[in-house]
Amino acid sequence: MKSSKKILIITGDAGESFEVLFASHRLQEAGYIPVIAAPAVKKLNLVMHDFEPGWDTYVERKGYLVESEISFDDVNTDDYDAVLIPGGRAPEYLRNDATVIKIVKGFWESNKYIFAICHGVQILVTAGLVNQKKIACYEHVKFEVESCGGIYVANDQAVKDGRIVTGKTWQSHPEFYRIVFSCLEAADKKLESAAA
Repeated sequence: MKSSKKILIITGDAGESFEVLFASHRLQEAGYIPVIAAPAVKKLNLVMHDFEPGWDTYVERKGYLVESEISFDDVNTDDYDAVLIPGGRAPEYLRNDATVIKIVKGFWESNKYIFAICHGVQILVTAGLVNQKKIACYEHVKFEVESCGGIYVANDQAVKDGRIVTGKTWQSHPEFYRIVFSCLEAADKKLESAAA
């Protein structure tokens, strides 16, 4: 199977601005084609999660707008080399969308890479993909990961376990994307060798 250089990004309203935009821009910079998928093709309202002194949890503010390019119903996993799931609050409701779970399982069954960061891991939990896997995620997703048989990684910002790469938060971008691009480059070389 030839590399399409296309990477599917799964998000929706309340996706984390920095995680969605960084993914899209960084993939383009490296020569990949990011395709943002959401429940519908529309302008998405992204959010910013940050910490304020005196608050016991993060705060959420309105972030940037971004246009989705494809709806979940129109996604064909054969068209993409990998899937990337940013965090924010979007995964909290997207994990209940049967089409999203079918898409993510499709990447798994096709032996393709699955990348998730922060709350994006909630979708992997619902898809049944964390059992016996080392998982890095936002600390408040730890209970869900461990309840479904996953191994929460406390000391690393990002971790690879087989074809699943996970990261803690947007502060983990350097470590997370080093692993992401190592995986994508290895997959490209494998395809080139097979074609030669």
